[in-house]
Amino acid sequence: MDNCQVSDDDITDHYIPAANAIVTKVLGDDSDIGATLMEEVERWFTAHMIASSRWRTTKSDKVGDVQVQYTGEFKQDLSSTPYGQMVKQLDITGKMMNIGKRAAGIYAVTSFEYD
Repeated sequence: MDNCQVSDDDITDHYIPAANAIVTKVLGDDSDIGATLMEEVERWFTAHMIASSRWRTTKSDKVGDVQVQYTGEFKQDLSSTPYGQMVKQLDITGKMMNIGKRAAGIYAVTSFEYD
């Protein structure tokens, strides 16, 4: 992350613990992913969090009359940064793609009793 303006202390004190907490919550009980791959998911997810908040990559810029256009959109979730896209590739469970989405449920009504 060249020219990143986030301090090392900010990364180690805030971003890495937050990424660790999320990745552990989402993937922690899944033995299919393994410790090494989970650590890589966490590393790339940390970069995604930084790129989504403090250091967004630009698609285009302009100097005269200043103009900046960023890559991705916040509503794209992990797809909004190259780092998040790598998280999607490394996460063989597919669980990280569902962060922030609500689970749907279907319940069967066993009987209808009318009085």
